[in-house]
Amino acid sequence: MTLLDRELVFLILQYLNEANEGKYKDTVHRLEKDSGYFFNMRYFEDCVNNGEWDEADSYLSGFCKVDESRYSTKIFFEIRKQKYFEALDRHDYARAVEILQKDLKVFSTINEERFKEMTLLLSLGNFRENEELSDYGDIKSARTVILTEVKKIIEASPLFCDKLQFPKLKNSRLSTLINQGLNWQHHLCNNPRPNADFKTLFSDHSCGHIACAPSPAINPIMGSIAKVRGSRKKKVGGFPPIRARGPCQPASAPLTTSLSGWTVNPSSVPHQTVSARPRGLTVPNNAYSKHVSKKRSRPLGTPDKSHADTLHSSEDLPKTVIFSLSQGSAVKSMDFHPVQQTLLLVGTNIGDITIWEVGSRERLVSRNFEIWDLDACSMALQASVAFEYTAAVNRVIWSPDGSHIPTSVSGIGYSKSVVHIYSYHGADDLRNQLEIDAHVGEVNDLAFTHLSKQLCIITCGEDKTIKVWDAVTGNKLYSFEGHEAPVYSVCAQMKENTQFIFSTAIDGKIKAWLYDNLGSRVDYHAPGHSFTRIVYSTDGTRLFSCGTNKEGESYIVEWDETQGAVKRTYNGLGKRTLGVVPFDTTKNRFLAAGDEFQIKFWDMDNVNLLNATNAEGGLPASPCLRFNKEGIMLAVSTNENGIKVLANADGVRLLRSIENRAVDASGMASGNAVKGPIIGTFGASSSVHGTNNGVANRSQMSTVVGLNGDARSLDKNSRVAEELEKPKTWKLTEVNEPSLLRSIRLPDALNLIVRLIYANSGGSILALTHTGVHRLWKWQKNEQNVLGKATTTVPPLLWQPRSGILMMTNDIIDRNLEDSVPSCLALSNNDSYAVSASGGKISLFNTVTFKTLATFMPPPPAATFVAFHPVDNNIIAVGMEDSTIHLFHVPIDTVKYKIKGHQKRVTGLAFSTVLNVLVSSGADSQLCVWSLDGWAKQAGTFLQIPTGRMLTPLAQTRVQFHQDLIHLLVVHETQIAIYEASKLECLKKWVPRQSLGPITDATYSCDSESIYASFEDASVFVLTASTLRIRCRISSAAYIPSNPSARVYPAVVAAHPSEPNQFAVGLTDGGVVVMEPPESEETWGTMPPVENAGPSAGAAAGLDQQLR
Repeated sequence: MTLLDRELVFLILQYLNEANEGKYKDTVHRLEKDSGYFFNMRYFEDCVNNGEWDEADSYLSGFCKVDESRYSTKIFFEIRKQKYFEALDRHDYARAVEILQKDLKVFSTINEERFKEMTLLLSLGNFRENEELSDYGDIKSARTVILTEVKKIIEASPLFCDKLQFPKLKNSRLSTLINQGLNWQHHLCNNPRPNADFKTLFSDHSCGHIACAPSPAINPIMGSIAKVRGSRKKKVGGFPPIRARGPCQPASAPLTTSLSGWTVNPSSVPHQTVSARPRGLTVPNNAYSKHVSKKRSRPLGTPDKSHADTLHSSEDLPKTVIFSLSQGSAVKSMDFHPVQQTLLLVGTNIGDITIWEVGSRERLVSRNFEIWDLDACSMALQASVAFEYTAAVNRVIWSPDGSHIPTSVSGIGYSKSVVHIYSYHGADDLRNQLEIDAHVGEVNDLAFTHLSKQLCIITCGEDKTIKVWDAVTGNKLYSFEGHEAPVYSVCAQMKENTQFIFSTAIDGKIKAWLYDNLGSRVDYHAPGHSFTRIVYSTDGTRLFSCGTNKEGESYIVEWDETQGAVKRTYNGLGKRTLGVVPFDTTKNRFLAAGDEFQIKFWDMDNVNLLNATNAEGGLPASPCLRFNKEGIMLAVSTNENGIKVLANADGVRLLRSIENRAVDASGMASGNAVKGPIIGTFGASSSVHGTNNGVANRSQMSTVVGLNGDARSLDKNSRVAEELEKPKTWKLTEVNEPSLLRSIRLPDALNLIVRLIYANSGGSILALTHTGVHRLWKWQKNEQNVLGKATTTVPPLLWQPRSGILMMTNDIIDRNLEDSVPSCLALSNNDSYAVSASGGKISLFNTVTFKTLATFMPPPPAATFVAFHPVDNNIIAVGMEDSTIHLFHVPIDTVKYKIKGHQKRVTGLAFSTVLNVLVSSGADSQLCVWSLDGWAKQAGTFLQIPTGRMLTPLAQTRVQFHQDLIHLLVVHETQIAIYEASKLECLKKWVPRQSLGPITDATYSCDSESIYASFEDASVFVLTASTLRIRCRISSAAYIPSNPSARVYPAVVAAHPSEPNQFAVGLTDGGVVVMEPPESEETWGTMPPVENAGPSAGAAAGLDQQLR
């Protein structure tokens, strides 16, 4: 339905409510339900308080379905459960059975055990005899409790976000509009009588003679329809004109502000600003601007192939990988500075924003997500933040001059989300400027525009609206409504004297808006009804869109603006895309899209794929990407929370010149800190005030370019140069004393550490002891630690929250050592929650306050491993002692699925969104692969245990995915192996010698290039992941103080999420030690030669054989 339909329903509801003192009460509530526009909370409360459960259930069904979302499921369950309890309380067992079969049966598929428990209540004389229901009070108080709970869920649900407030209307608004219409008809009469006689609304009014009504040719609404019908015979694919016209204006009168199709044809006329006052566009020739052409909707036209193809060379593409940046969390949005072209702005999935100087690979400034002024935010946002303090950056962009940075920081899906605007003053000077509580739900996209020379920002969001804000004051200037689904993208543009906004919604609808509050001017479907993003070419002359629909079909097209039709459709996108395909344009030449783990390039003037690159691997299925302004560099996101920078020959020369200047500057001003970012516009003069030695050294090492003139990866060539300088005989790096590494022992050691994990932000470490007590250490931001990341140079603090809770402690059940259950621990993607178990119930903790939010799944069986779903933090995979795996849905406290396949307890779980699978491992030495669609078992295999090895009872097998989410690290006390996960094919295996003792734990480094493995003899090995060859061995003497009376060794090992050479071990004496290589080395040893590489390989192979 359109916006006018919605408003008409509200007008009718007001009219019926005002008429005859409630005579149409039932009709009002029926219209509320059938239209779904307004949820009358007061009426719903009356139904619940009066016990009218069937009516409450029926009324809810007009706004949501039982299985539509986790919120709706919870609402219907609580209502129907209370209805069931009241039937039991009346001893009306026939009615209770009917409710159980008809109303509650639907929930048995979600939680079969809970449904069985409710069925057993029929056998009790008083259902309060059930332990969980012993506190159930009388009916009235129970209704009050359930109403309070359900109201909170309704107010939090996105399904109700725009349906709980009735608009503020003047009394009898519908009657007023009707009277105005009649008076206008009377005004148009040829011979109007002094006293009008209005007899009916069913036909137009006239005073004795037939009024000279406007003909269809000049009627502002019918005229547009007539023209549309006529135009269909001549041309298919055009949009109706966007124009302003008065009711008495001749049809032939020219309208210079009309937009034929979407926009006017490009012109050489200089752009002029348009008034930001909400009075619509100023129309020449005294055109009356309160009437607009009626929009129409039909399928898009066919591509126009009239333009000759002008091919550009693929050599101009930035497709050579230069280096990688470690962001530390998943990249969601990027933007290069419009002037300083080596400044890269990045937003992540945990709310962080970072500005990188890619020329020197320096992180200039970072900001974590936080609400700046919570008291000034809406109550809904305050409640949301109190419930779940999570955030993801959906969009970051620079202002046109690069002085401002807005970010759309989306909180929880049902809360109002905020937009942050920063002012940037160079180097690390980033200042908070403006916080806008912008939308209900997520803010999906942002765009800048200028109205009356004032910088403004356009936002769109989950609440189906587009809003325009003053970027200085934060005042809302416009709000556009009309989309029927969340708005996914906005694009601002000016043609001649007309400014407008394109918007796209997730249902595939494309709309265009003028700054006049008169509604959308076009209403069309994107190809395939896809999630679509619209952008103009850099010079503003060509319009492109890229989108992906729910079936995974993707489209990149160019539009003919004057006709509103697809001009050309580009070939080469995948048929079954995972996620929405990101894309970008550069100048007026190339298109790029992230698809099928690659970057794909097109010439704008040719529909066929020009080139594609996988950027040396490690890209997600649909990587985020961004060109710099000149198109000579391209940034692309990676699987393991990083960014790869690609460049063409010009881009390589630019980066080399910056690095050389940085090296020269460091020679002249050694030790001085960088005072400002390097100006990165190619061809312009660059300046630098100094650099630190670490940056200078890295830059100097990274300026190698192939002798044949091709631009090669600087990192690769620097490694090649290093290899050439090494002696021919390779030697294992031995670290056997504290001076050969950097390490720090964290304060306040307790008992045996059984689980250890870094926060995804990289700024803290969480440990779990065998007594069920958690310890959290945080590194603070200060002059010695600017980023606040984990480091060995600055000690962390043992964290104590303001809540006063000293520690997070699990439920413990006493058992014999032989019967002990492995403890388990996992952190949510946003670091806000920890789920943990130590043989008893599973606990869900808030890691900010240490509060226990919930406990669930009491033993037996006990939980032996836990993992958060990679997409939805509300779903937790739980491996059990009885060999089953449960998929637990936290908000509704139910096990949604239970899968079986192992013979002993489950000891490892790992998700892959690329393969769409869950891999499990067990104490039975078995690996299983499960499909996330239906949880069917796809593959299974058993580890090959070396002959003669005596296994520990219930020996654990752990699994962890490589950053490509395809290869799998498998860790067993006897071996480390790499598998191809989809087929469970063992690709490589390393079996250490028995004298080292069992492998206690092992993990990938954050870049998946190394493996850190710990042993019972207290040594730690660093292996090259691609070959499973040892390159460094750290002995216990290097990091454990000598104590002959105590046998201490690392029980667990964890890798830093963004620093590939940092890891931590948890010791059996309760200590936690963080280790890094010495500053002079930067890495753990050197790469061992491959086995067929000549004499040096023999030495490596011989040493490796000794360790087997």
